[in-house]
Amino acid sequence: MTNMMETAQAQLREMLMQALGTLVAEGKLPAEPLPPFNVEVPADKSHGDFASNIAMASAKALHMAPRAIAGLLCEALCFEGTYFSRAEIAGPGFMNFFLRETWFTDTVSAVLREGDAYGRSGGGSGKRALVEFVSANPTGPMHVGNARGAALGDGIASLLEWTGWGVEREFYVNDAGNQIEKFGKSLSLRYQQLCSEKGRAVLAAHGSDAETLAAAVYGEDGNHPDFPMPEDVYLGRDIIVHAYEYYQVHGDALADLPEEERRRQLVAYALPKNIEGLERDLRSYRVEYDHWFRESTLHADGSVDRIIEALTKRGFTYEQEGAVWFRAEQFGADKDFVLRRANGIPTYIVPDIAYHMDKLVTRKFDKAINVLGADHHGYVPRLKAALKALDVDTDALDVVLMQMVILMRGGEVAKLSKRSGKAIGLVTLLEDIPLDAARFFFNMREANSHFEFDLDLAVEKTSQNPVYYVQYAHARICSLIRTLQEEGLYSEGSADLPAPQAPQEIELIRHIAAFPAEVAAAAKVYDPSRVTKYALELAALFHKFYDACSVKNAETPALREARTNICRSVGQTLRNAMSILKIECPERM
Repeated sequence: MTNMMETAQAQLREMLMQALGTLVAEGKLPAEPLPPFNVEVPADKSHGDFASNIAMASAKALHMAPRAIAGLLCEALCFEGTYFSRAEIAGPGFMNFFLRETWFTDTVSAVLREGDAYGRSGGGSGKRALVEFVSANPTGPMHVGNARGAALGDGIASLLEWTGWGVEREFYVNDAGNQIEKFGKSLSLRYQQLCSEKGRAVLAAHGSDAETLAAAVYGEDGNHPDFPMPEDVYLGRDIIVHAYEYYQVHGDALADLPEEERRRQLVAYALPKNIEGLERDLRSYRVEYDHWFRESTLHADGSVDRIIEALTKRGFTYEQEGAVWFRAEQFGADKDFVLRRANGIPTYIVPDIAYHMDKLVTRKFDKAINVLGADHHGYVPRLKAALKALDVDTDALDVVLMQMVILMRGGEVAKLSKRSGKAIGLVTLLEDIPLDAARFFFNMREANSHFEFDLDLAVEKTSQNPVYYVQYAHARICSLIRTLQEEGLYSEGSADLPAPQAPQEIELIRHIAAFPAEVAAAAKVYDPSRVTKYALELAALFHKFYDACSVKNAETPALREARTNICRSVGQTLRNAMSILKIECPERM
């Protein structure tokens, strides 16, 4: 795929090397090995389209002042047949280079030619990546942090796909361990409350449906003096709903069963419903997973036990007070940690170790990327220490730590949904704001940045709303092209169109040309926020161009067509950028 910035950069580097070769052949420079030098885009465009420090980098090797080297290079450079028109020397010996008009017209042509593929590259060609994100606790609904994690993880996966990786998305279902025990205990207590005399009275008064019962009797915090709950349980309304719905179908059939069996049956009823709900809610958020990997399978097939056995066999464990400890400090972690408690139950990190062995050893992914909350910062080095002890290449595991989200409404922290009265999670968030706004806003900041999500701004239909601003730029382009076509003022395919001259045209095309490199850079650092920032900048440059350079009323038909092509290339690039984030680009607004 075409990357006009990369093409020009490579061409300029080759021009410089050829000029050096000419100077050495003519005896004007000594034949010395050349140190590394840079060819880059300067921040200040008045300094040229590209700049190089070649003269300064090679001064010591060539035993000559940088400005003198730069002067010789300017004389020896051959610009004929290239994208460059001239070079200038600046300061102590920097060299600035200026592009020809053909580079700008070729950039527009490349976008229109490649269409939906513009911006793609093949850096990850032949490699496989597994992106694991959200992995919310299946014992309850998803919270706002999960909403950010879903947009972020899906954006990372898309970026990798755009750079040639074979990508699979995965949700790790924590359907074993302490949280499931807690889930079962919570369900059992709520069920037994409904089976009691007081519970039956409540059902008679409020039992029209589960939500009515939960809201009328238990309130927002899940507490009621007649139905006390201990501290180590879940108080969410979903637990009440599950218990109620089971009771409505089966009555008190579980009331006299042993506690362990009652919990087992209630979990077997409620957990699949929760997982199905997670899948449904994420699909409504435009997130589709290739795999839903269950932690329970790692316990069932012996993978968890084999981790402890393997580390013990290698001599990396020891016993203390009946527990089995891993010598994690030996492999770079901050401290040793317990693998198996004195009661024989493995700690939570052991199935996680087994899970990552499955990713990197069994399924042989070249890269595993996890999107986790910032509270996992201490967990990551411990996980990597265990993998290192098991001879797994820990460079194949990358973890993106995500900071918390604060929802704001009216300048204050928003705690409840106005419509439902519930804590704002993914589902209630999407009831309040457009889906496109959610996905865009959650990817406006780097993952390691705290983010204040302005709920009022997200629903505004003004230029202050960033997603609306970008979508409006696209709709404005579509409207312009429709009008021109309806009036017979534009038809695709003319040749010999005039090159851009106005500074607004040139600045806009430069930014379009930067898109492939921006996508590649964002993929490399797992940062979709670079794409939202790029799209905002492109929209701003388009509006600036549109206000300064008349399209419909251009001085000549050829200039009108050239500027229309620029508009089309902007629209295509905006669509491609937003498609990475799975955000729609409407043609009318």
